[in-house]
Amino acid sequence: MTHTDDPVAARAARQLRRMRNFYAAGVALWAASSAWTTWDAPGSRPMWTSVVLLAVFGALLAMAWRWLRQLEPDDATRPSHRAAFSGGHGRHALSKP
Repeated sequence: MTHTDDPVAARAARQLRRMRNFYAAGVALWAASSAWTTWDAPGSRPMWTSVVLLAVFGALLAMAWRWLRQLEPDDATRPSHRAAFSGGHGRHALSKP
């Protein structure tokens, strides 16, 4: 059974895509807010609050992206990361015949 056959995994992937978009919007909002408050009042409490919320939304975005990547099915036509760089001749360049 693949991830695309599992209805629970498909629902989870749809939800993660929606949350990823929400977190990306949060990152954009808090980045703008952090830049504005840093320009207006550097070192103030609102600036640090914006920076902390930017970090929180950035971490949530990274986690949603990572979980979504894990839910994607492995495509047989696309080479794996190792196969794409190894050239199929072994692990190191020196191991080529």
